[in-house]
Amino acid sequence: MKLASLKRGGRDGTLVVVNKALTEYVVAAGIADTLQQALDDWANSAPRLNALSAQLNQQQIRDTWPLDLSKLAAPLPRAFEFLDGSAYLPHVERVRKARGAEVPESFYSDPLMYQATSAGFIGPTDDVQVSDEAYGIDLEAEIVVVTDDVAMAVSPEQAGESIQLVGLVNDVSLRNLIPAELTKGFGFLQSKPRSALSPVMVTPDELGDAWQGYKLHLPLVSHLNGELFGRPEAGVDMQFSFAELVAHAAKTRPLAAGTIVGSGTIANQDTSLGASCLAEKRMLEIIAEGKPSTPFLSFGDTVRIEMLDAQGHSIFGAIEQTMVQQ
Repeated sequence: MKLASLKRGGRDGTLVVVNKALTEYVVAAGIADTLQQALDDWANSAPRLNALSAQLNQQQIRDTWPLDLSKLAAPLPRAFEFLDGSAYLPHVERVRKARGAEVPESFYSDPLMYQATSAGFIGPTDDVQVSDEAYGIDLEAEIVVVTDDVAMAVSPEQAGESIQLVGLVNDVSLRNLIPAELTKGFGFLQSKPRSALSPVMVTPDELGDAWQGYKLHLPLVSHLNGELFGRPEAGVDMQFSFAELVAHAAKTRPLAAGTIVGSGTIANQDTSLGASCLAEKRMLEIIAEGKPSTPFLSFGDTVRIEMLDAQGHSIFGAIEQTMVQQ
């Protein structure tokens, strides 16, 4: 099933079930008012939401509404936690190589992860507001999963069973603020503003054979100002599966239902597939030419992030945003 939240009903939106074609929806009235409420009681709410989804897709419901992405908030307008990993080591290797550093051996067995801001997520078509272009505005196209309650110190196999929803995120970064924060040994904070989630999140069964080994085996496509920027394969070069990332996050603490765990920037060893962030393209330019030639985002620039299934249909809807001055 596919779930979304309308921009109404308060700070956490109104939960709706969306059809497979992303053309219409029905309000989940009587089941859960919000997605967080559904996740809090997932064992009871999920079967009822699934039944409603089946009726919607079989055109058995009269009270449906046309889907307008501009009226959607993030599926989870706010979450208890957003824990973002860095599971694609080609990205990590290039970052470090650009500044002449080696990748520690531990990075290949122990995931990188930080606690990102989760108090609010930008809607999928809402502007990204930044006060100064000099901060170095960047997109980061990633995949996220949402869990129900996760016990402390679970195994990856147990953690995988807690993954209930999958979506996309534009993990907005302010690159020029990052170095000073990391120098303090206590980042990220100011360099990581609010991120944007995809219009809908889906249960793993919606992904069919593309969801294997707790990885999503499809290209993640990004466009910048209408031009293709990258389409790296999300199932390739992912060092740690989502099950492993969730287990890593829960090593010393339980995770509350509604926790979002990110993959980190999608990147492949095959650079011909493009990139998922400007920083990586700039890194490759530094490695090849000694300096970057691609600028970071400017006010007025537009970003589109989307994933298509094998038949070319959008799975999550598109994150499509314009950078504007706050």
